[in-house]
Amino acid sequence: MRIGVSTCLLGDNVRYDGGHKLDHFIRDVLGLLVEFVPVCPEFEAGFGIPREALRLVGDPASPRMITQKSGVDVTDRMKAWIDGRLRELGKLDLCGFIFKSNSPSSGMERVKVYDGRGNARKVGSGLFAAAFMERFPVVPVEEEGRLHDIHLRENFIVRVFALRRWKDLRSVGGGRRELMSFHARHKYLLMAHSPSMLKKMGILVAHAKETPKGELMDRYESLFMEALRLRATVRKNVNVLTHMAGYFKKLLDPGDKGELLEVIDQYGRELI
Repeated sequence: MRIGVSTCLLGDNVRYDGGHKLDHFIRDVLGLLVEFVPVCPEFEAGFGIPREALRLVGDPASPRMITQKSGVDVTDRMKAWIDGRLRELGKLDLCGFIFKSNSPSSGMERVKVYDGRGNARKVGSGLFAAAFMERFPVVPVEEEGRLHDIHLRENFIVRVFALRRWKDLRSVGGGRRELMSFHARHKYLLMAHSPSMLKKMGILVAHAKETPKGELMDRYESLFMEALRLRATVRKNVNVLTHMAGYFKKLLDPGDKGELLEVIDQYGRELI
């Protein structure tokens, strides 16, 4: 399973100052589970190491990339490289991407964008990151700093592995029957993230025969990944556990049933 990653996060000295930004969790923990595809836009686009620092200038929705000291506009050069690199990445079946925060090329969000007077606002995205997210909207993305939050980390990893399972289904030509099985297996995971999205997906699956296969699979994929982007919470997990406990009501005696419900209640009150 492949995940794209900003090269400097793996400890490679590719930053503008010749340094790196090694993240031990990414390289040493997550790296045991996935195959990384390193990407450094500024180095791969031929700007060298070390190099003049870059910044984003102008309209946050469509900024220009400018060298910080000499004021050279390198936007077109970077965008030409991005277009080619995205075509290459599209062939690698990526299941996620981890971007370097604050980078004018790779920052996912809150990247500084300067106005004509040199004032900066954290309102932009790096040119490469923005293009990647537009080209591959269902692929999970995160920044290294946000992965230090255990809840965001869990959500990202859940989405990465879920997308891999979905891609495996599509790669073997799975149809409506396989989709129903996939949906049933993921019912409670989806419920933990978004009961409302689960309901919407259930309607789509129930009327699967009314939709052309390709359109059906594309719509389900979009809803599936959109649902998992929403964070699972203790409250939603309690809802899931209560639903699952219902399957055991005829198998448990009153004492065991009461103990199970008590444990779920304690979890809901965050006592365990």
